[in-house]
Amino acid sequence: MNIKIIAVGKIKEQYLKEALKEYEKRLSAFCSFSVIEVQAEQINDESMVEKYKEIEAQRIMQHIKQDSYIITLEIKGKMYSSEEFAKKIKDISNSGINDTTFVIGGANGLANNISDISSLKLSFSKMTFTHQMIRLILEEQIYRAFKINANEPYHR
Repeated sequence: MNIKIIAVGKIKEQYLKEALKEYEKRLSAFCSFSVIEVQAEQINDESMVEKYKEIEAQRIMQHIKQDSYIITLEIKGKMYSSEEFAKKIKDISNSGINDTTFVIGGANGLANNISDISSLKLSFSKMTFTHQMIRLILEEQIYRAFKINANEPYHR
């Protein structure tokens, strides 16, 4: 299975970079894993938020494969337990889909056209997290899902 995360913005904090690197190393035992960071738009004018999201969406779309299962992270998305999320990952793989792409928006969220092509809108909480923090949470949960699906200890 190929898993890709497309994230708006770059990770700046060293402690997060180290944690992400660790999960990316762990994930390599279970799947082909990659991360693409696209440039975030500088918010200079609050009245232009939709335009900023559209520009970011164009950058995101350049990296989405036509046949990929798209999962967007959205505050109003579906919430899963870790076990339910693991089952969802297994179901996607078992359906014959080889590529799964997770999309994390920037500070303004995602443009509607990105949300519209999503096969699944996923939420980890009703709370808002920075895109840097949610990326770490996402990578950890993907790793946890693979461990659950392999019946390996970690998820307890």
